[in-house]
Amino acid sequence: MSALRITARLSIPDSEIEEYFIQASGPGGQNVNKVASAVQLRFDVAHSPTLPEEVRTRLKVLAGQRLTKDGVLVMTGRTYRTQERNRADVRERLKALIARACIAPKTRRPTKPTLASKKRRLEGKTQRAKIKRARGKPGMDS
Repeated sequence: MSALRITARLSIPDSEIEEYFIQASGPGGQNVNKVASAVQLRFDVAHSPTLPEEVRTRLKVLAGQRLTKDGVLVMTGRTYRTQERNRADVRERLKALIARACIAPKTRRPTKPTLASKKRRLEGKTQRAKIKRARGKPGMDS
């Protein structure tokens, strides 16, 4: 694999992605203490030359606790029993995360409430006031 293709314009070279194979936790039978099938992927978000600045800032927010203090994104894959499937899974999750960061959020255009909604709100308030007024004061049994 030469690069991780995110969008038509953005692809991350493999030289920026570090992969380490570690032992997975949980049941594994005879191979549990011998085979390092889990994958830990590290991608330096803060110092990546290929990421545009706006994508970098959105990615830092989306990454959450997976981002270290140094700005390195750490993802672990241990779902499958083989290195290849775990590696493909982690790379796919990284690709999806960066693709989400590439989408700029729509800016909110402030709108005013319509005349009908204002009338509905005021009618609801008067209706509630009538209900409360009809209750009367305590101890006023005529």
